[in-house]
Amino acid sequence: MALALSNVAASATTLQQKDQLPNPFELLDSQILHKVYLTHVNDDKECDKDTLLNLVHNTLISASAQVSATATSVESFKPDFTTLKRISCQIITTRGTPECAHQTTLKILRQLSGFSWDVKAIISLAAFSLEYGEFWRLNAIQTAEQFGNSLKQLNQVESRNVTADMTDLVVVFVEVLNHFIEWSRISARGYDIEEVRSLAEAMQHIPLVVYWTIAAVVASAGNLIGVSNHKLSEFKSRLFDIDIKLKTDLERCRFEIAKIDDVRSRFIRITKIKDVVDLFDVLFLPGPNNGTPIPKIFENGVEITTGIQVFKQKHVMVFISGLDSILDEILLLNSIYNRLKENPGEEVKGVRKGDFKILWVPIVREWKSEQKEQFNKLKEQIKWSVLEHFEELPGRAVLTEIFKFNIDIGKPIVSVINPQGHIINQNAMQIIFEWGIEVFPFTQSDGDDLNKKWKWFWNLLEKTDPKATAKGKDNSSYVFIYGGNDSTWVQNFSAAIAKINKSENIKNADFNIERYQLGEGNPDSVPCFWIGIDGKKQNRECKDRMDCEIQEVVKTFLCLKQDPLGWVLLSRGRNLKILGHAEPMYQTVVDFEKWKYKVLEKETFDLAFKEYYDTVKERYVHRPYNYSSNVLATITCPNPMCGRVMNVTSVSYRCCHGSGNGCSI
Repeated sequence: MALALSNVAASATTLQQKDQLPNPFELLDSQILHKVYLTHVNDDKECDKDTLLNLVHNTLISASAQVSATATSVESFKPDFTTLKRISCQIITTRGTPECAHQTTLKILRQLSGFSWDVKAIISLAAFSLEYGEFWRLNAIQTAEQFGNSLKQLNQVESRNVTADMTDLVVVFVEVLNHFIEWSRISARGYDIEEVRSLAEAMQHIPLVVYWTIAAVVASAGNLIGVSNHKLSEFKSRLFDIDIKLKTDLERCRFEIAKIDDVRSRFIRITKIKDVVDLFDVLFLPGPNNGTPIPKIFENGVEITTGIQVFKQKHVMVFISGLDSILDEILLLNSIYNRLKENPGEEVKGVRKGDFKILWVPIVREWKSEQKEQFNKLKEQIKWSVLEHFEELPGRAVLTEIFKFNIDIGKPIVSVINPQGHIINQNAMQIIFEWGIEVFPFTQSDGDDLNKKWKWFWNLLEKTDPKATAKGKDNSSYVFIYGGNDSTWVQNFSAAIAKINKSENIKNADFNIERYQLGEGNPDSVPCFWIGIDGKKQNRECKDRMDCEIQEVVKTFLCLKQDPLGWVLLSRGRNLKILGHAEPMYQTVVDFEKWKYKVLEKETFDLAFKEYYDTVKERYVHRPYNYSSNVLATITCPNPMCGRVMNVTSVSYRCCHGSGNGCSI
């Protein structure tokens, strides 16, 4: 009677405990994660992880008769046998309910609080292997072997039931072990979660995998011993599902780590490049195990079969941009491309124009169908080389770093590369917009030289007339600067400029045309300007090439001053493009309707203007000049004792056309 009451009380206590313990299958992952993290303190306890991994892996695999075991010779390792046996005892004495399995799992986790997450699972699997491996070892003993057979009977091996669910679960254990091995290897390499973002995801799943591994171990061992009858398929399902997430995380980690390693290797290679092709190999071509296609190179819409080899021994202007708002840049580079092709044999500073190539490298965060369509439309307008690759460029991180291109801002840049693969101008966009082909071969010093060439002129103009300060500030605007002694010509020229501005071609263009008449509203500024020009004239040898060019410009100004009608300068921004005489410049403006279509064809106003102006100028140069006069200035005799008017004995007129001292404009 007393025994019956005792059993009833014990049963009541068990039911009460069961009501207090949660069923893990009814808990959310977040709830389990919270409970598991409370058991984790440090992970600095020593453990011969590799040895234990090898032993557990071999035991589970050979016990399941999948492969032959690999012999491992080791005298001792941590944790010791006592620890493993103690955990094993806890596992095999747990009552057969999910709630009790949950309770034992948390107890084991608390005992292993000082170990890393993967070691917690490995130790628990090792404790399970003590029982599981022993069972299969004894099961393999033949009946004729008396000692072994006795042990087999004592352990009641033949009466135990190893179900298919348990065998399937052990297969999952092996898979989980493999994932812990990979996780351990990745963790040992010291990658930061900021570098490998999937590591952060994996770190959220690892504790859950550990929990369900230990819980499944508890359930399996209980069923193996016979103290429980868990539905192992439920444990397998939960462990399998969370392990699949970990597996996905590890796959992403491998991809991200491979990408990081590839980028690091490219940064190393970039310091050892031999030429421009070697540079583009680092920036554009995928690695041997990358799996992405090789980018294509197009020129005028035709694919170049030799790929990046087309740039060998060439200077390359690399245009790097996004896809939005780059039409102005494309038109500008089309113009540069045309000018390079016009005279490919011309050599400036030791560089032939024919040795220059332009390459567009579009950088897009993600290539969708919309971006591909936008790219193809832009490609149709480009005459030079285009790189096509609808995936992230293998060397994008290196490219954005060395060329200082901000993909988020997307501001276009043009970097200039020499045949040796060295960057000779980080961003030539500004000087190309300002000076065009005149800044060839597009180094920063070329832009500095041109600034120096015209800086003195604008300083002089602003000094003589403050109204000129606002002129030429915008590189997309053109300024006609003009003046002269013939007021009628000046009025006519001003009217002709106004008429051009009213043209639909100009209204629809991406540039403005302004005018500035020297001395308008302030006649005193005119002599100040020419005195400044005279002061710039130097009767000595030039200090350097740029000084010689400035002296030639000064001579041209003084020549223009002699024109009885007037003179005109056409400037794009602060770059004086054309310096010309009154009549041919006026005629070119008046005839705008005849050559306006050339503005679109040449893709710049100044080139179209100059082409027509040159033809008009030729007509004026070869026009005969026959002047006759019946009245000559009278000159008195310089002898103060005489003072009479002298007789004219001869008169000589000389035209400066074609002479060394004449105007060459």
